Amino acid sequence: MKNNLRIAFFGTPPLTLEILEELKNSNFSPELIVTGPDAPVGRKLILTSPEPKKWAEENNIQIIQPEKITEEFLEKLKKTSWDLFIVVAYGKILPEDLINIPKYGTLNIHYSLLPKYRGATPVESAILNGETKTGVCIQKMVYELDAGPVIALEEVDIDSEETAPELRNRLNQIGKKLLVETLPKYISGEIKPVEQNHIEKTRCGKIKKEDGEIKLTENPEELYRKYRAYHGWPSVFFFVEKNNVRTRVKITEATFQNGEFIPLKVVPEGKKEISYESFSRNLN
Repeated sequence: MKNNLRIAFFGTPPLTLEILEELKNSNFSPELIVTGPDAPVGRKLILTSPEPKKWAEENNIQIIQPEKITEEFLEKLKKTSWDLFIVVAYGKILPEDLINIPKYGTLNIHYSLLPKYRGATPVESAILNGETKTGVCIQKMVYELDAGPVIALEEVDIDSEETAPELRNRLNQIGKKLLVETLPKYISGEIKPVEQNHIEKTRCGKIKKEDGEIKLTENPEELYRKYRAYHGWPSVFFFVEKNNVRTRVKITEATFQNGEFIPLKVVPEGKKEISYESFSRNLN
């Protein structure tokens, strides 16, 4: 069964590489990778391929990078008798016609305990809201965002100091194992999808750069949650004024002790990282 499934994988960010490797090592390697277009990266705006494309090239797997999900793209997919689509952080809304193409439907790894935190930022939202638990779900996709029936899930505790990148990486490790363990049982009919309790649904939207702006006078616990949730990008930052010059200051390291939010390292705009203690002395 493993060797005969015709699978297409939809995904764009680097975190998908570990999932692709896990699928390959478990004999569920996809025949097709659908990923985002090459995009300019860095200050020099160098046109760069998404990581799944590089992986596909290394493994001699067909690649498609559609700008949009067009009728022409759908017709191209329909020419193959697909058994399964797997979607992980692809970045585009998939139409119902596409979701329903494969024999066994389309599966998605989602980094929350559905129906909680449907949407683009489940990891960040769990931390922001002070959740102590989260998890990974394998859902069978439907057209409504993250509303599909759940095939498998695993719950985990959130460490009180864990940042979003750390938590996402941990959930990714769990998700890739859960996916390959679930696939044979799902395909054979041993496990059946379970409908979500839609009454309990919550949603989370995209994060904007300006969401990282803070004031150091805010509630200390909420500041620490923001620091953890936005760590990496967009990061938390504040503004200071000195000699009529307004400077943006990014916090790169912080801690929470005795009920206080304590910045440890910062990067003032246009300068190198320094300790917050040194930065504070220079303000006076």
